[in-house]
Amino acid sequence: MTTNVPAIQWTPTGIVLPAESAILAGVQADVDTAFGGGLNPALETPQGQLASTETAIIGQKNSDIATLVNQVDPSFAEGRMQDAIGRIYFIERLPGTPTVVIATCSGLTGTVIPVGARAQDGNGNLYLCTEAGTIPAGGSIDLPFSCSVNGPTACLAGALNQIYQAIPGWDSILNAADGTPGSNVETRAAFETRRQASVAKNGQSLVSSIYGNLIGLSGVVDAYVTENTSSSAVTVGGFTLAPHSLYVAVVGGEASGIAGAIWTKKSLGCDYNGNTSYVVQDQANYDYPYPQYTVKWETPAALPILFNIQIANNPLLPSDIVAQVQAAIISAFSGGDGGIRARIGSTIYASRFYSPVIAIMPAALSILSLQIGTVTANASSVAVPINNTPTVDASNITVTLV
Repeated sequence: MTTNVPAIQWTPTGIVLPAESAILAGVQADVDTAFGGGLNPALETPQGQLASTETAIIGQKNSDIATLVNQVDPSFAEGRMQDAIGRIYFIERLPGTPTVVIATCSGLTGTVIPVGARAQDGNGNLYLCTEAGTIPAGGSIDLPFSCSVNGPTACLAGALNQIYQAIPGWDSILNAADGTPGSNVETRAAFETRRQASVAKNGQSLVSSIYGNLIGLSGVVDAYVTENTSSSAVTVGGFTLAPHSLYVAVVGGEASGIAGAIWTKKSLGCDYNGNTSYVVQDQANYDYPYPQYTVKWETPAALPILFNIQIANNPLLPSDIVAQVQAAIISAFSGGDGGIRARIGSTIYASRFYSPVIAIMPAALSILSLQIGTVTANASSVAVPINNTPTVDASNITVTLV
């Protein structure tokens, strides 16, 4: 049997679907041939209705085939198909990441703050310590805490101020800077970025290998890896790297996992940079007593990003438009709109947030200006140093109706 309906074309650049007008013409020709010729092709006739219906069915199935074909390409895959591609690389979509914050724990000298020690912020959110520490002679120590639930939970400076589970000798807790917001279920773009990074995970002694090893750790929100191969100190992204050294910045995750991920991939004999350390034991190659190595990395300080947005006053805008704009900015900042989240060492452009704000009400919302900054929101972009992690909160987003 033959048909006049044009087929799908498979080309070196991808799939090409026939136009529905061409499909309709082919179906009409087939129907006319089936009935012996001479049929009235008008669409309002019974044979015309039959041709229209068959054309719609063929067109829909062609679209389904094109969608499936595109889902095989990692650049376009999403949902279930993207999850399947991820399994080839032994990675799974992250269910979400918690907000992490550096808090100062004060109390008696020698008091041990264990992993899992719990504190609470003013809104009742629980935070768990992710790195054990002992209060030194100075009476205080800075330790990382992670929210007990995933998602962009806001934790402003001073909010984490209650000890939820008493530990003898631990008197108080307070975060001097804003926490780094977590994220909801990993977006398509974020998952694809992590998949690409994971390809280098099997390498050794490469910056990309260390990054790929870190970014797949449970609880890790963000990471940045670079190196200094010269024999003198070098400043990169506002941070000075020691000669022949490795620089790693990590937000979130447990200290033992981070140290292990760095140590197993680094080059022999290289120096480290950073404000956080953990002792790794080589138990795979030796019997007790095990050789010990101190691994260092940077726990980035929070860098609040300020926004100043002016929108045209319009009676069609909802009464809570300010809150909606703030929520849209916060969501886009953490990648909730499908884009890439603001990250360590990145450049954040004000233009990145135009689309999420306009999407609130495209027919009625007009942006007059949108600027960002770290001290004053008066710039079109912000360069984030490699020892800072960008944060955002509604209190730092000024929305003015003009």
